[in-house]
Amino acid sequence: MIVRDFHELKNTDKAVSDAEWTSVRMLLAGDGMGFSFHITTLKAGSEHTFHYKHHFESVYCISGKGSITDLATGETHEIRPGVMYALDQHDKHTVRSEEDLVMACCFNPPVTGTEVHQADGSYAPAPADA
Repeated sequence: MIVRDFHELKNTDKAVSDAEWTSVRMLLAGDGMGFSFHITTLKAGSEHTFHYKHHFESVYCISGKGSITDLATGETHEIRPGVMYALDQHDKHTVRSEEDLVMACCFNPPVTGTEVHQADGSYAPAPADA
């Protein structure tokens, strides 16, 4: 059994951030679960374009308000507590936060914790041994 406390992890190397977001990696590839699990906070007023070409992601909004736009279709959906979205087609998307958005995120394949977003908004493919 794996038990971890977000409040303990948020001040360790399991917390990755830049000026506009923070992601606390609760589960990573090395945990052997087949997915990774993160609590990610996007700062109010920020905008992020991502394109996870090599990963599937599902996201559940815990708190805050914002929107997600599918860049292939132009369709925009509201994000608020209780809303989930899943990027089942490696969808290129833009997330806009009106308020701080706190979201629970799962990635498959799991991230290792060392990824950085490439210029196109994606992560590199997972290593074969992850």
